[in-house]
Amino acid sequence: MSSTTAPETFSDLYNALLGRAREDATLTATIEQAKSYTNIGLLDMHIGFSEMLPWAERSNYIRTNPVYSTGTLAITVGTNTISGSGSFWATNNDYGRDNMRDGGKIIIAGDTNIYSITQVLGDALAGITPKYHGDTVTAATYTYYEDEYSLASDFLRPLDYRSFDDQRSISLIGRREFQRRYPRNDKVNRPRVATIIDAADPSTGDDTPTRRVRLYPAPDKAYLLPYSYVTKELAVSSAGSAQENLSADTDEPIVPKYARQAIVLKALSLWYRDKKDDTRSQEVNSEYVDLLTRVVGDQEIGSSRPQLRPRLGAYASRAQHPWGGPGGRYDVDGWFDRLEDRY
Repeated sequence: MSSTTAPETFSDLYNALLGRAREDATLTATIEQAKSYTNIGLLDMHIGFSEMLPWAERSNYIRTNPVYSTGTLAITVGTNTISGSGSFWATNNDYGRDNMRDGGKIIIAGDTNIYSITQVLGDALAGITPKYHGDTVTAATYTYYEDEYSLASDFLRPLDYRSFDDQRSISLIGRREFQRRYPRNDKVNRPRVATIIDAADPSTGDDTPTRRVRLYPAPDKAYLLPYSYVTKELAVSSAGSAQENLSADTDEPIVPKYARQAIVLKALSLWYRDKKDDTRSQEVNSEYVDLLTRVVGDQEIGSSRPQLRPRLGAYASRAQHPWGGPGGRYDVDGWFDRLEDRY
């Protein structure tokens, strides 16, 4: 990077950080530290104070699974295996998904408990947890439903903290509030409320927590729910592949070139903070906030600004009929229209 140009690549960014911090750019340990702070600054820029950054906005959708209750099932008290009759649990529905999937929930007639499906072994065999607590049944009806769905693999946070879907029909609330209001979550209908959770996807067998959405009521049929979010893939390799972090010197952040200096400023404020230089940290952070605020404002070209607009209708009407109406002309006793000199 030339000394007269703004930073573009990962190498440019962490070297700019070292330069502003007046650190030795030849020490390996210092360079690695600068790389770490640069990536932290990049992430913080996108989650710090919920700014609308259009370059990081993405769209996707979830398709919900309909409630399924075809056939009957049998289960013995104290066991965790259900056997179906005419059930077709492992058969694809109209949307290419199995009628019953790992992680779904099931309520068995005659028992008020909610059980989770741990494994679908075939059209007529599946596992549940916890172990069945009701009376032994041989041909019981049931209700299977799904209230949790995986979000896009690069989902970082919702774009709108008030509504989950782009149609604004599903309110978004916090996890604790959701748990307090809907502890059982056993109703099925069109979803009206959602919350974002971090949990493993049971259908993949991977225990790594991912971002998922939990819906209330649980969807009663297949809905297509479009949503917008901020991506966590904040970097691009020299080959054009999206990735979460900057790693190679030639990698670039998804941030436009004119705004990449903000990454350096945020990283520098964290650097000074951890070096116990609070005064400089606060000064640089103020510079970062000011720059990012201006960047965000520049992205909102054409948006509404505060304006004073008088209501012109009454003035125009009086101008057309100057002597009509109870109020007369908009002057003092008509002296202005008669060109009278009152002073």
